[in-house]
Amino acid sequence: MKEVLLLKLGEVVLKGLNRRRFESRLLANLRRRVSKVGKCSVYIMQSTIYVEPADGVDMDEVLDAVHNVFGVAAICRAAVCEKDMDAIWNTVNEYLGDELDCAASFKVESKRSDKQFPMSSIAISQEIGGRLAEAHPGVAVDVHHPAYTVYVGVRDLSAYVHGPALPGAGGLPTGVGGRAMCLLSGGIDSPVSAYKIGRASCRERV
Repeated sequence: MKEVLLLKLGEVVLKGLNRRRFESRLLANLRRRVSKVGKCSVYIMQSTIYVEPADGVDMDEVLDAVHNVFGVAAICRAAVCEKDMDAIWNTVNEYLGDELDCAASFKVESKRSDKQFPMSSIAISQEIGGRLAEAHPGVAVDVHHPAYTVYVGVRDLSAYVHGPALPGAGGLPTGVGGRAMCLLSGGIDSPVSAYKIGRASCRERV
């Protein structure tokens, strides 16, 4: 099963005419970081960054590589499938079925970016949620306070299935700001300051 990382942007989306500069820097930082793991395709579409590892590249290592890149607000490890309801259902059950069985309750959230897809976001959630309820009768449906949420995204290229997102480092991409200096002492304050400098997009000098 093909997996990709879907990276959600944080403060970058608030930028105006210079937003492209921030996105370009973030893409460059991500490409440099994942190049140490293996060949990956990194690109942005609809305010989401896609990281697609080549065959044979360890996804766990790719995830570790991007986890601390400033500018990424959230990380979703997702399975890719065709834009077809049966394909989406099979992917959800195969990819997330074991995690779902460990939860007390669940719900399905769908987003249909491809408006050519014949079903609405609500209809997709109802269809997949109904099938999951039949396949996993021991897990209750709770649309208000679920213990586990299944996410389905129907986008331009494919459909994507994933569970809850992991938090990213946040902040702004390193390198878009100026330079700052941080003096290190024996306490905890200075390394925290250095971290905040990097998170604020500066290239710190120690």
